[in-house]
Amino acid sequence: MAAYGTKFYQDYEELKRMLKESGQDYDMDLIDKAYKLADEMHGDQRRVSGVPYILHPTSVACILAELGMDSESIAAALLHDVVEDTPVTLEQIKSMFGKDIAKLINGVTKLKKLPTSSKEEQQAENVRKMFIAMADDIRVIIIKLADRLHNMRTIDCMREQKRRDIARETMELYAPIAHRLGIRPIKEEMEDLSLHYLDPIGYKEIEDKLNKLKEDRAEFLERIKITVANRVHEVMPHAKIEGRVKSINGIYRKTIMQGKSFEEIYDIFAVRVIVDTVAECYHVMGIIHDQFQPLPNRFKDYISMPKPNNYRSLHTTVVDKEAIPFEVQIRTFEMHQTAEYGIAAHWKYKLKLSKKDHFEERIAWVRRMLENQQDSEDSSALLGSIKTELAADEVFVFTPKGDLISLPAGSTTIDMAYAIHSEVGNRMIGAKVDQRIVPIDYQVKTGEIIEIITAKEGGPKRDWLNIVKTSEARSKIRSWFKRERRDENIIEGKAELMRELKKNSLLVPEDELPALLKPVMQRQHCAGFDDFCAAIGYGGIQLWKCLPKIKEEYQKNVEPEKPRAMQEAQMRVEEIVPKKIRNGIIVEGLDDVLIKFAGCCNPLPGDDIVGFITRGHGLSVHKTSCSNVPKDITADDQKDRWIKVKWDTDVKDTFSATLEICAYDRTGLLADVTNQLSLMHIFITALHSKEANDKDNGLTSVYVTVSVNGKDHLRVVIQRLMKIKGIVSVDRI
Repeated sequence: MAAYGTKFYQDYEELKRMLKESGQDYDMDLIDKAYKLADEMHGDQRRVSGVPYILHPTSVACILAELGMDSESIAAALLHDVVEDTPVTLEQIKSMFGKDIAKLINGVTKLKKLPTSSKEEQQAENVRKMFIAMADDIRVIIIKLADRLHNMRTIDCMREQKRRDIARETMELYAPIAHRLGIRPIKEEMEDLSLHYLDPIGYKEIEDKLNKLKEDRAEFLERIKITVANRVHEVMPHAKIEGRVKSINGIYRKTIMQGKSFEEIYDIFAVRVIVDTVAECYHVMGIIHDQFQPLPNRFKDYISMPKPNNYRSLHTTVVDKEAIPFEVQIRTFEMHQTAEYGIAAHWKYKLKLSKKDHFEERIAWVRRMLENQQDSEDSSALLGSIKTELAADEVFVFTPKGDLISLPAGSTTIDMAYAIHSEVGNRMIGAKVDQRIVPIDYQVKTGEIIEIITAKEGGPKRDWLNIVKTSEARSKIRSWFKRERRDENIIEGKAELMRELKKNSLLVPEDELPALLKPVMQRQHCAGFDDFCAAIGYGGIQLWKCLPKIKEEYQKNVEPEKPRAMQEAQMRVEEIVPKKIRNGIIVEGLDDVLIKFAGCCNPLPGDDIVGFITRGHGLSVHKTSCSNVPKDITADDQKDRWIKVKWDTDVKDTFSATLEICAYDRTGLLADVTNQLSLMHIFITALHSKEANDKDNGLTSVYVTVSVNGKDHLRVVIQRLMKIKGIVSVDRI
């Protein structure tokens, strides 16, 4: 555990020194006032480590001072835990410090425990609250990132599982947000600290390799810097030449997750050239390619095609005379300030943004993400959207008119259509890629020219919800169905609800459902039963997430009151009903027999099957290819117990199937798998994964048991899962 006085804990005197040396004009009276209140109210409170609590807010304020944030942000950082952890109210803060500081503090203050909410729902609601505050004032998330970074620096004292949970949330949520905002130092330190707790062995392995190469690479890097400087300074004497080392997590992603060797990573060490103008950037590129041999397909122009976080730079990989590859990054001083501090450069350097780079436009993605989720009644939808989209790589495609559009990797032509305009997506009937017709679910690639083919009338298809990648497209499709097909949505939603209730043996008369589901509907913010069914129909509510609560209400309200006579009558009916109808199986020569499906092979409608009469347990149905079925039944000692069976022509039941998914281990893999299955309305009955190790070359196995209608349905499920990034194979077991 780091002790007081290290970089992990900084006191108020250190903060004042940093503010004074920054050269910025800070309101020290305001900051002093904030510190005195925080110090008084936190009093004798201690962190889990035992150090005085006040050291946490002062350390958070120091991180913000390093970013160059303004006086209000520093004051809010000092006070950010006062409302949550002391008797001080938000109204008192507003009265003492003004409404702006009160709004910043409110944005980072967690909601009190919500009634009947799970841990996941609580987290989702807190993230939603934070994003709403971000949309109003982006400083909220910068304060929150500084708060989370300091927590990550000081979690050694917590138990192992707690550390891993915090690290996973940081890696999946806060580091991607820091990346989107372009705040490189916070993003990289968060990722490295998270990796240290999530995979300490992998972290240590890379750290040791870097340390071994440190002296040799430092000497090599210095030699390259001098070589480059000698040529560049002849024409651009003000150019700045510096070196940089790739973060441990950046190396980890390429070695462990992409299966590359340490020697195959060419950008571990890089030379950075910083000049005055864009024209000079391209001039330097010519000088570099004249000095060194460039590697093919390793040039990236992020100046003409900036990343979504506004990162702009030229990247090229070259080799020196000893055939050692290294990366060169070329950018202007303004680009460098933005690359290092992102949105925070607005305060640190008082950047005067160009017309093409308005401050509001750079944070528009926050509002867009909120708007995309406004039709969703699922409180966790926003959280899932953030984790999925912020973690995705980007592709850059063009319209026929030459407009550049950035989309998450894996996006389809449908995503492209909705990125252009809602009406283009709604009226889409096909697409062309580089002048050739492609399937509507074609995944676009960087550099392609996409032409969307539209009709005057029409609308989206429901199965598009299972195809699209972006939450923007999914939200617009749902909005269309919500607006144009309410009656159809109610019918579809009610049918799906009744199927799920029947499948889970929740027998409730339809006219009693509204009363039974009232707590569930209130939880999903639905005014009535029709609204609830409509939301299920257009995809605003994922029914599988509601099932635990529905079962709880059923057990509480229906089962205790169910008359014994009704139960006995139900049992008599079930005794009369032929088993072939219930299980979808026709047994040769028998009308009524107890049927079960063998757990060793889990047959599905469409599989070739055979029956085996068990003693005292009825008929067990196997796949003919099952290892427990003799290759030649007629020669088997128990041939009289093997009988012919076949599937009924109209099977209504659902069946279990277990899949083994082989994929490259990465953050968010399980989330992507469950999200894809939920979009297809597939019920998951079991899910677990095997941790990858060195022998697996970064591959892991995920085992998931799902409910499907048959072999053809399962084939569609497998096809959809194979589209997930990093999945190598999906096999039924």
